Amino acid sequence: MQKKKYYYLIKLQYLGFRFSGWQKQPGQKTIEGMLTKTLKYILPDISFKILGAGRTDAKVSALDAAFELFINEESINDLREFKSLFNKNLPSDIRIISVEETTKDFNIIQNSKVKEYIYLFSFGEKNHPFCAPFLTNIQEDLDLDLMKQAATYFVGTHDFSSFTARLQENTIVEREVISSYIKENEIITANFLPKKTYAFHVKGKGFIRYQIRMMMGALIQIGKGDFAIEKLKLSLTKEDNTLLKHVAPGSGLLLNSLEFN
Repeated sequence: MQKKKYYYLIKLQYLGFRFSGWQKQPGQKTIEGMLTKTLKYILPDISFKILGAGRTDAKVSALDAAFELFINEESINDLREFKSLFNKNLPSDIRIISVEETTKDFNIIQNSKVKEYIYLFSFGEKNHPFCAPFLTNIQEDLDLDLMKQAATYFVGTHDFSSFTARLQENTIVEREVISSYIKENEIITANFLPKKTYAFHVKGKGFIRYQIRMMMGALIQIGKGDFAIEKLKLSLTKEDNTLLKHVAPGSGLLLNSLEFN
């Protein structure tokens, strides 16, 4: 007789600074690994598995991430109590924000979704050490107006093969960017942050590995005067095979929103 399965969509937030990314890896502290370890403790003797909406790199944070929880045979009777128990047993840098029951028809990977990532940065003087988990600091001066202009070039459907590392043979490199812009940071505030900090906002349905960090890397190089803005347009075409080398640090990047259609 086939076991009955129960399905749950769980939203969460995490500070990624001390984690080696989302995906479970032997000998590494990861978000998926910590969630699995905690679930084994609060759901003893219950068979389950989890599936994330996507993978984040080492040190990358999230304000709105999600995963699916699949449980065999036994359902969660009180979702509110389960959320509270989950949070009590997770470390302080991971927080569950919602738990809702769903059905087998929902697939967290295949269901259409839109993600917004934000990359936080500052430039000029060296930052207070407490900024390190949230903010990338460029100690040289940057041409912010030129970077803002360059950021708009990413909007639309382009070939992003120059904006990934170790490109796999079957990777879909043509991706659509719905919006891309730089503005002053309004996401994270603290008295130890510099007076002026900035946020690179990028929204799309899917991104390839390191894409946003390499987009940010290209913008930093443009801001420094090390990469011509005209070359950025060329690097987004199939005709150009420019090898971009600068990958911005993971700690400045956060998943800001995740919308399911």
